[in-house]
Amino acid sequence: MPSAPFASRADLEQRFNTGLAAMLERHDGLGVYVLVLANAVQDPGLWRALRDALARRHDRHRAALVQALRQGRRLTEPEDDLTVFLKLLAIGFEHLGPVEHRRLHADGESAVPAWEIQFNPIRALRPARMSHARVEGLMSPFDARGFHFNKPFLAREVLWESGEEDTLCGKPARLLYNKFPFAPLHGLLVPEPAAQRPQFLTPELHGWAWEVAREAGAAIPGFGLAYNSYGAFASVNHLHFQTFVRDTPLPARIASGEGYPLAVHRHEDAESAWFHLDELHQRETVYNLVYDHDGLLLIPRARQGETSPEPWSSGFAWSEVAGAFPVASREDYDNLTHASLQAAVARLAI
Repeated sequence: MPSAPFASRADLEQRFNTGLAAMLERHDGLGVYVLVLANAVQDPGLWRALRDALARRHDRHRAALVQALRQGRRLTEPEDDLTVFLKLLAIGFEHLGPVEHRRLHADGESAVPAWEIQFNPIRALRPARMSHARVEGLMSPFDARGFHFNKPFLAREVLWESGEEDTLCGKPARLLYNKFPFAPLHGLLVPEPAAQRPQFLTPELHGWAWEVAREAGAAIPGFGLAYNSYGAFASVNHLHFQTFVRDTPLPARIASGEGYPLAVHRHEDAESAWFHLDELHQRETVYNLVYDHDGLLLIPRARQGETSPEPWSSGFAWSEVAGAFPVASREDYDNLTHASLQAAVARLAI
Protein backbone atom coordinates (compact mmCIF):
# COMPACT_ATOMS: atom_id res chain seq x y z
CA MET A 1 0.00 0.00 0.00
CA PRO A 2 1.28 3.50 -0.76
CA SER A 3 2.34 5.69 2.10
CA ALA A 4 0.40 8.85 2.96
CA PRO A 5 -0.56 11.15 1.34
CA PHE A 6 -1.41 8.92 -1.62
CA ALA A 7 -3.62 6.37 0.13
CA SER A 8 -6.76 7.41 -1.76
CA ARG A 9 -8.12 10.32 -3.76
CA ALA A 10 -10.60 11.19 -1.01
CA ASP A 11 -7.82 11.32 1.57
CA LEU A 12 -5.58 13.41 -0.69
CA GLU A 13 -8.39 15.85 -1.51
CA GLN A 14 -9.34 16.24 2.15
CA ARG A 15 -5.72 16.77 3.20
CA PHE A 16 -5.14 19.17 0.31
CA ASN A 17 -8.25 21.31 0.88
CA THR A 18 -8.18 21.43 4.67
CA GLY A 19 -4.48 22.27 4.52
CA LEU A 20 -5.18 25.30 2.35
CA ALA A 21 -7.91 26.57 4.70
CA ALA A 22 -5.67 26.04 7.72
CA MET A 23 -2.74 27.78 6.04
CA LEU A 24 -4.85 30.83 5.28
CA GLU A 25 -6.10 30.98 8.86
CA ARG A 26 -2.69 30.55 10.50
CA HIS A 27 -0.46 32.69 8.28
CA ASP A 28 -1.04 36.31 7.34
CA GLY A 29 1.67 36.86 4.72
CA LEU A 30 1.18 37.73 1.07
CA GLY A 31 2.87 34.52 -0.05
CA VAL A 32 0.31 32.32 1.70
CA TYR A 33 -2.55 34.42 0.32
CA VAL A 34 -1.24 34.03 -3.24
CA LEU A 35 -0.71 30.27 -2.84
CA VAL A 36 -4.18 29.62 -1.41
CA LEU A 37 -5.82 31.84 -4.03
CA ALA A 38 -4.02 30.16 -6.94
CA ASN A 39 -4.96 26.70 -5.68
CA ALA A 40 -8.56 27.64 -4.85
CA VAL A 41 -9.33 28.70 -8.43
CA GLN A 42 -8.35 25.23 -9.67
CA ASP A 43 -11.47 23.71 -8.09
CA PRO A 44 -14.93 25.40 -8.27
CA GLY A 45 -16.01 23.76 -4.99
CA LEU A 46 -12.88 24.90 -3.19
CA TRP A 47 -13.29 28.39 -4.64
CA ARG A 48 -16.84 28.60 -3.25
CA ALA A 49 -15.61 27.44 0.16
CA LEU A 50 -12.68 29.87 0.39
CA ARG A 51 -13.80 32.85 -1.68
CA ASP A 52 -15.14 34.98 1.18
CA ALA A 53 -12.10 34.38 3.39
CA LEU A 54 -9.83 35.18 0.44
CA ALA A 55 -11.77 38.37 -0.33
CA ARG A 56 -11.37 39.56 3.26
CA ARG A 57 -7.67 38.77 3.21
CA HIS A 58 -7.31 40.56 -0.15
CA ASP A 59 -8.91 43.72 1.26
CA ARG A 60 -6.75 43.58 4.39
CA HIS A 61 -3.54 43.27 2.38
CA ARG A 62 -4.64 46.05 0.02
CA ALA A 63 -5.36 48.45 2.90
CA ALA A 64 -2.07 47.63 4.66
CA LEU A 65 -0.05 48.05 1.48
CA VAL A 66 -1.69 51.36 0.55
CA GLN A 67 -1.09 52.74 4.04
CA ALA A 68 2.53 51.62 4.09
CA LEU A 69 3.26 53.16 0.69
CA ARG A 70 1.54 56.45 1.55
CA GLN A 71 3.50 56.72 4.78
CA GLY A 72 6.78 55.78 3.13
CA ARG A 73 7.31 52.75 5.35
CA ARG A 74 9.68 50.00 4.31
CA LEU A 75 7.84 46.99 2.90
CA THR A 76 8.81 43.72 4.55
CA GLU A 77 7.09 41.23 2.24
CA PRO A 78 9.26 39.41 -0.36
CA GLU A 79 9.59 41.31 -3.62
CA ASP A 80 8.13 38.45 -5.67
CA ASP A 81 4.98 38.35 -3.53
CA LEU A 82 4.58 42.13 -3.65
CA THR A 83 4.83 42.11 -7.43
CA VAL A 84 2.24 39.35 -7.75
CA PHE A 85 -0.15 41.10 -5.35
CA LEU A 86 0.15 44.44 -7.16
CA LYS A 87 -0.80 42.66 -10.38
CA LEU A 88 -3.76 41.03 -8.60
CA LEU A 89 -4.85 44.49 -7.45
CA ALA A 90 -4.76 45.65 -11.05
CA ILE A 91 -6.88 42.67 -12.12
CA GLY A 92 -9.35 43.17 -9.25
CA PHE A 93 -10.54 40.40 -6.93
CA GLU A 94 -14.04 40.63 -8.38
CA HIS A 95 -12.65 39.50 -11.74
CA LEU A 96 -11.08 36.32 -10.33
CA GLY A 97 -12.78 32.96 -10.41
CA PRO A 98 -12.31 29.27 -11.20
CA VAL A 99 -10.13 28.45 -14.18
CA GLU A 100 -11.94 27.61 -17.40
CA HIS A 101 -11.20 24.72 -19.77
CA ARG A 102 -12.01 23.79 -23.32
CA ARG A 103 -10.84 21.30 -25.93
CA LEU A 104 -9.65 22.18 -29.43
CA HIS A 105 -10.39 19.54 -32.05
CA ALA A 106 -8.91 19.21 -35.51
CA ASP A 107 -11.65 19.20 -38.15
CA GLY A 108 -11.82 15.85 -39.86
CA GLU A 109 -8.70 14.46 -38.18
CA SER A 110 -10.01 11.87 -35.78
CA ALA A 111 -6.53 10.34 -35.31
CA VAL A 112 -5.20 13.56 -33.81
CA PRO A 113 -6.24 14.10 -30.16
CA ALA A 114 -7.87 17.31 -29.03
CA TRP A 115 -5.63 19.85 -27.36
CA GLU A 116 -6.65 21.14 -23.93
CA ILE A 117 -6.53 24.84 -23.14
CA GLN A 118 -7.00 26.43 -19.69
CA PHE A 119 -7.74 30.07 -18.92
CA ASN A 120 -5.61 30.66 -15.82
CA PRO A 121 -4.44 34.29 -15.45
CA ILE A 122 -2.97 33.74 -11.96
CA ARG A 123 -0.53 31.10 -13.26
CA ALA A 124 1.10 33.72 -15.47
CA LEU A 125 2.00 35.86 -12.44
CA ARG A 126 4.59 33.42 -11.10
CA PRO A 127 8.27 34.47 -10.93
CA ALA A 128 10.31 33.25 -13.89
CA ARG A 129 13.22 31.85 -11.81
CA MET A 130 15.37 29.69 -14.12
CA SER A 131 12.60 28.72 -16.53
CA HIS A 132 13.34 31.68 -18.82
CA ALA A 133 17.11 31.23 -18.82
CA ARG A 134 19.01 29.69 -21.70
CA VAL A 135 20.92 26.76 -20.26
CA GLU A 136 23.57 24.38 -21.50
CA GLY A 137 23.96 20.71 -20.74
CA LEU A 138 21.62 18.51 -18.70
CA MET A 139 22.84 19.34 -15.22
CA SER A 140 24.09 22.23 -13.14
CA PRO A 141 25.39 21.86 -9.57
CA PHE A 142 22.92 22.49 -6.76
CA ASP A 143 23.22 26.09 -5.55
CA ALA A 144 22.36 26.52 -1.89
CA ARG A 145 22.25 30.30 -2.41
CA GLY A 146 19.54 30.06 -5.06
CA PHE A 147 15.90 29.12 -4.69
CA HIS A 148 15.36 25.54 -3.50
CA PHE A 149 12.83 23.52 -1.53
CA ASN A 150 14.75 23.59 1.77
CA LYS A 151 14.24 27.31 2.30
CA PRO A 152 12.85 27.84 5.82
CA PHE A 153 9.95 30.02 4.65
CA LEU A 154 8.62 27.10 2.57
CA ALA A 155 7.89 25.07 5.72
CA ARG A 156 4.38 26.55 5.85
CA GLU A 157 3.76 25.33 2.26
CA VAL A 158 4.43 21.67 3.06
CA LEU A 159 1.40 19.47 2.50
CA TRP A 160 3.05 16.31 3.84
CA GLU A 161 6.49 15.21 4.95
CA SER A 162 7.67 11.73 5.84
CA GLY A 163 8.89 10.89 9.30
CA GLU A 164 11.30 8.19 10.42
CA GLU A 165 8.78 5.38 9.95
CA ASP A 166 6.58 6.54 7.08
CA THR A 167 8.92 6.94 4.12
CA LEU A 168 7.51 7.05 0.61
CA CYS A 169 8.55 3.91 -1.28
CA GLY A 170 11.64 3.63 0.90
CA LYS A 171 12.79 7.26 0.78
CA PRO A 172 12.10 10.28 2.95
CA ALA A 173 10.18 12.82 0.92
CA ARG A 174 8.44 16.17 1.13
CA LEU A 175 5.27 17.14 -0.71
CA LEU A 176 4.63 20.87 -1.08
CA TYR A 177 1.78 22.80 -2.59
CA ASN A 178 2.49 24.23 -6.02
CA LYS A 179 2.20 28.00 -5.52
CA PHE A 180 1.01 28.57 -9.10
CA PRO A 181 -0.77 25.34 -10.08
CA PHE A 182 -2.19 24.43 -13.46
CA ALA A 183 -3.46 20.91 -12.68
CA PRO A 184 -5.86 19.36 -10.15
CA LEU A 185 -4.27 18.54 -6.78
CA HIS A 186 -0.98 19.90 -8.11
CA GLY A 187 1.98 19.30 -5.80
CA LEU A 188 5.79 19.32 -5.74
CA LEU A 189 7.36 16.07 -4.56
CA VAL A 190 10.99 16.28 -3.36
CA PRO A 191 12.74 12.97 -2.56
CA GLU A 192 15.43 13.11 0.13
CA PRO A 193 15.36 16.94 0.22
CA ALA A 194 18.31 17.14 2.61
CA ALA A 195 20.52 15.50 -0.04
CA GLN A 196 20.27 18.74 -2.07
CA ARG A 197 20.44 17.06 -5.46
CA PRO A 198 20.25 19.08 -8.67
CA GLN A 199 17.48 18.45 -11.20
CA PHE A 200 19.08 15.39 -12.80
CA LEU A 201 17.73 11.85 -12.89
CA THR A 202 19.76 8.80 -11.87
CA PRO A 203 18.76 5.13 -12.20
CA GLU A 204 17.88 5.09 -8.50
CA LEU A 205 15.66 8.18 -8.65
CA HIS A 206 14.00 7.02 -11.87
CA GLY A 207 13.22 3.69 -10.24
CA TRP A 208 11.84 5.47 -7.18
CA ALA A 209 9.58 7.69 -9.27
CA TRP A 210 8.38 4.64 -11.22
CA GLU A 211 7.45 2.88 -7.97
CA VAL A 212 5.71 5.93 -6.47
CA ALA A 213 3.61 6.40 -9.61
CA ARG A 214 2.77 2.70 -9.77
CA GLU A 215 1.65 2.47 -6.15
CA ALA A 216 -0.07 5.85 -5.94
CA GLY A 217 -1.77 5.23 -9.29
CA ALA A 218 -3.18 1.96 -8.00
CA ALA A 219 -4.79 3.85 -5.09
CA ILE A 220 -5.72 7.04 -6.98
CA PRO A 221 -6.94 6.58 -10.60
CA GLY A 222 -5.54 9.34 -12.79
CA PHE A 223 -2.52 10.01 -10.56
CA GLY A 224 0.55 11.24 -12.40
CA LEU A 225 4.12 12.18 -11.57
CA ALA A 226 5.72 14.64 -13.99
CA TYR A 227 9.35 15.67 -14.47
CA ASN A 228 11.00 18.47 -16.43
CA SER A 229 14.66 17.88 -17.11
CA TYR A 230 17.16 20.70 -16.72
CA GLY A 231 16.81 22.70 -19.94
CA ALA A 232 13.19 21.56 -20.49
CA PHE A 233 11.64 24.33 -18.39
CA ALA A 234 12.45 22.98 -14.96
CA SER A 235 11.98 26.12 -12.88
CA VAL A 236 13.98 25.01 -9.81
CA ASN A 237 17.36 23.22 -9.81
CA HIS A 238 16.52 20.99 -6.84
CA LEU A 239 15.50 17.41 -7.66
CA HIS A 240 11.70 17.33 -7.70
CA PHE A 241 8.68 15.88 -9.46
CA GLN A 242 5.20 17.33 -9.91
CA THR A 243 2.14 15.40 -8.73
CA PHE A 244 -1.38 15.74 -10.13
CA VAL A 245 -4.63 13.81 -10.58
CA ARG A 246 -6.58 13.89 -13.85
CA ASP A 247 -9.97 12.48 -14.75
CA THR A 248 -8.93 11.95 -18.38
CA PRO A 249 -5.56 11.01 -19.96
CA LEU A 250 -3.31 13.71 -21.35
CA PRO A 251 -3.61 14.22 -25.13
CA ALA A 252 -0.10 12.84 -25.68
CA ARG A 253 -1.12 9.67 -23.84
CA ILE A 254 -4.14 9.23 -26.10
CA ALA A 255 -2.20 9.93 -29.29
CA SER A 256 -0.01 6.80 -29.19
CA GLY A 257 2.39 8.64 -31.50
CA GLU A 258 -0.02 8.88 -34.45
CA GLY A 259 -0.48 12.42 -35.69
CA TYR A 260 1.33 13.93 -32.72
CA PRO A 261 3.84 16.70 -33.60
CA LEU A 262 6.50 15.37 -31.21
CA ALA A 263 8.00 11.91 -30.84
CA VAL A 264 6.12 10.38 -27.90
CA HIS A 265 7.65 7.24 -26.40
CA ARG A 266 5.64 4.97 -24.12
CA HIS A 267 7.56 2.64 -21.80
CA GLU A 268 5.91 -0.03 -19.68
CA ASP A 269 9.13 -1.40 -18.20
CA ALA A 270 11.30 0.66 -15.86
CA GLU A 271 14.58 -0.83 -17.06
CA SER A 272 13.97 -0.23 -20.76
CA ALA A 273 12.81 3.28 -19.92
CA TRP A 274 16.09 3.95 -18.13
CA PHE A 275 18.12 2.74 -21.11
CA HIS A 276 16.27 5.32 -23.22
CA LEU A 277 16.83 8.06 -20.63
CA ASP A 278 20.50 7.20 -20.36
CA GLU A 279 20.82 7.48 -24.13
CA LEU A 280 19.26 10.95 -23.99
CA HIS A 281 21.67 11.90 -21.19
CA GLN A 282 24.64 10.83 -23.28
CA ARG A 283 23.40 12.95 -26.19
CA GLU A 284 22.51 15.82 -23.80
CA THR A 285 18.97 15.83 -25.16
CA VAL A 286 16.42 17.44 -22.84
CA TYR A 287 13.04 15.83 -22.19
CA ASN A 288 9.78 15.86 -20.26
CA LEU A 289 8.35 12.84 -18.47
CA VAL A 290 4.98 11.74 -17.11
CA TYR A 291 4.92 8.63 -14.92
CA ASP A 292 1.60 6.89 -14.24
CA HIS A 293 0.35 3.61 -12.85
CA ASP A 294 1.09 1.75 -16.10
CA GLY A 295 4.42 3.21 -17.15
CA LEU A 296 6.11 6.29 -18.53
CA LEU A 297 5.47 8.87 -21.22
CA LEU A 298 8.86 10.13 -22.46
CA ILE A 299 9.04 13.14 -24.79
CA PRO A 300 12.44 14.37 -26.05
CA ARG A 301 12.28 17.97 -27.23
CA ALA A 302 14.28 21.08 -28.14
CA ARG A 303 16.07 22.84 -25.31
CA GLN A 304 14.57 26.01 -23.84
CA GLY A 305 16.01 29.03 -25.60
CA GLU A 306 16.59 27.18 -28.89
CA THR A 307 13.21 28.22 -30.28
CA SER A 308 11.39 31.53 -30.03
CA PRO A 309 8.87 31.54 -27.18
CA GLU A 310 5.20 31.75 -28.02
CA PRO A 311 3.87 35.23 -27.13
CA TRP A 312 0.94 33.66 -25.27
CA SER A 313 2.99 31.21 -23.18
CA SER A 314 5.56 31.42 -20.41
CA GLY A 315 7.27 28.29 -21.73
CA PHE A 316 6.52 24.70 -22.73
CA ALA A 317 7.14 22.20 -19.92
CA TRP A 318 5.62 18.73 -19.35
CA SER A 319 1.99 19.86 -19.50
CA GLU A 320 2.33 21.78 -22.75
CA VAL A 321 4.36 19.14 -24.59
CA ALA A 322 1.76 16.59 -23.45
CA GLY A 323 -1.04 18.70 -24.91
CA ALA A 324 -2.50 20.79 -22.04
CA PHE A 325 -1.91 24.56 -22.22
CA PRO A 326 -2.56 27.16 -19.50
CA VAL A 327 -2.95 30.69 -20.91
CA ALA A 328 -3.36 34.02 -19.14
CA SER A 329 -5.22 36.03 -21.76
CA ARG A 330 -8.94 35.73 -22.42
CA GLU A 331 -8.27 36.67 -26.03
CA ASP A 332 -5.78 33.81 -26.41
CA TYR A 333 -8.14 31.40 -24.66
CA ASP A 334 -10.94 32.31 -27.06
CA ASN A 335 -8.92 32.58 -30.27
CA LEU A 336 -6.10 30.01 -30.25
CA THR A 337 -6.80 27.24 -32.74
CA HIS A 338 -5.91 23.58 -33.01
CA ALA A 339 -3.60 24.39 -35.92
CA SER A 340 -1.74 27.12 -34.03
CA LEU A 341 -1.13 24.85 -31.03
CA GLN A 342 -0.09 22.00 -33.32
CA ALA A 343 2.47 24.28 -34.98
CA ALA A 344 3.74 25.60 -31.64
CA VAL A 345 4.40 22.08 -30.31
CA ALA A 346 5.93 20.99 -33.61
CA ARG A 347 8.60 23.68 -33.27
CA LEU A 348 10.03 21.71 -30.34
CA ALA A 349 10.67 18.62 -32.46
CA ILE A 350 14.24 17.35 -32.77
